[in-house]
Amino acid sequence: MKLEVLRISSQEDSTSGILFDVSNGKRKFLCYTLEDEHRDTKVMHETRIPAGTYKLELRTVGSFHTKYKKKYSFHEGMIWVKDVPGFEYILWHLGNQEKDTSGCLILGQTQESNLVKRSGWVGSSTAAYKMVYPYVVSAIKTRGAEVTYVDFDGELKKPSKINKSKRIDRGYGSYSRFK
Repeated sequence: MKLEVLRISSQEDSTSGILFDVSNGKRKFLCYTLEDEHRDTKVMHETRIPAGTYKLELRTVGSFHTKYKKKYSFHEGMIWVKDVPGFEYILWHLGNQEKDTSGCLILGQTQESNLVKRSGWVGSSTAAYKMVYPYVVSAIKTRGAEVTYVDFDGELKKPSKINKSKRIDRGYGSYSRFK
């Protein structure tokens, strides 16, 4: 399974995003996300993880696991983002605002813009977790899962110039062949 977190609004106190399943070349919406803000230098409990692709596994120890095991009969371990440079124990869990995370990903079914509410907001977090959790855990256990965090907002890259030698003239105008 291939998942993608598109970070759509990086602000001073939080990062709003959207979680998609991008397996099989299609983008399927799963839920909204909320993370800490971007920082060039990590500040403990106040910095989101770097953009990149990471393996997902289940973490079956720790206080979150113990708490969720008691709360949810379907719980088999926390969704754990592995091998993040400079970070440990990045989990996906419940919460509503930026203060509920320490670099982790919070899931929600609704979202309030962090342009309006500085700390960001996701609502119906439990509903989102109950929907996303079994879907992702099934993949982790059977075929493996990875997630790519994409900084979708921010600087736009200029499109590269078309190489004129790649132009094709068909007699009715020309077009560029893109690779």
